[in-house]
Amino acid sequence: MTLAFTVCVFITLISLGNWQLRRLEWKQDLVADIEARAFAEPVPAPESPVPQYTRLKLEGLFQHDLSLRIKAVTDLGPGSWLMTPLQSASQTVWVNRGFIPTGIDALEISTPANQQEVVGLARLPVPDGTWLEKNKPQKAKWFSADLPVMSSAAGISAQAAYYLDAEAGSNADAWPRGGMTKLVFRNTHLIYAITWYTMALLLLAGVAYILWDGWRNSRLDRKSGPG
Repeated sequence: MTLAFTVCVFITLISLGNWQLRRLEWKQDLVADIEARAFAEPVPAPESPVPQYTRLKLEGLFQHDLSLRIKAVTDLGPGSWLMTPLQSASQTVWVNRGFIPTGIDALEISTPANQQEVVGLARLPVPDGTWLEKNKPQKAKWFSADLPVMSSAAGISAQAAYYLDAEAGSNADAWPRGGMTKLVFRNTHLIYAITWYTMALLLLAGVAYILWDGWRNSRLDRKSGPG
């Protein structure tokens, strides 16, 4: 009974390690696919959905009076993302123009009035807010890019099911600061695989020790028995 249980546990540990290796291969393929899209030549922004992190380009006019801010914390400290609708010839797309630190005066924020070409990465909306803070449109407090609710609050019809994270502009010191999309993905599958395999080896070592200790004690008993 004990031996059968030990074998089952060992097989389970090995299976978990193998599963984590398959997950590792999947994650590596996923990251490679995302990086290929994110660093490819930009393609015209479609009205239909696109995979996240696809590099797109779009020409149009910013509707600065409809901008809103989403609370954020970045390497530059606390502040917000500046979300502004961009009206092109065929559609309206929300653009995350970049990060603005807390305390920046409104006069320091650029508001280009002419036709703009925006290049950026497609990002998917995040409904409701964050786990800790919920969006409050009636109070103009935003914690995530909930596109349908944002469009309703701004009184516009933004057809795209994505928004653009704009790349950095030519003026690196200007606000908002674009090009801050993080392409870093947590990948702990190899660590987990090693953990499961190590546990399997420790189990084998424990079983081997118990068997050896039993064999040794048996020999000692035979030697110390009646002669």
